[in-house]
Amino acid sequence: MIRTVEAIVDEHGNVHLLEPLQLHGPCRAILAVDDRATADFGEARAEVLARLSEASLAQDWNRPEEDAAWSRLQQAP
Repeated sequence: MIRTVEAIVDEHGNVHLLEPLQLHGPCRAILAVDDRATADFGEARAEVLARLSEASLAQDWNRPEEDAAWSRLQQAP
């Protein structure tokens, strides 16, 4: 299961989680750094999730079957 956890990365590259994280053992993680100074972590999280989701969703979206299913909506009136 993929989960997102907010964190602060300090100027030395140390990652400080903003909430507890319980793991059952070692696992992989992807760290996406938003270097814009912002207090709105919810907006930053949504943007990162959208970017990470795009590639996996594109596998389903970019199929001939999907194009055929939605073709009627792409026709000019």
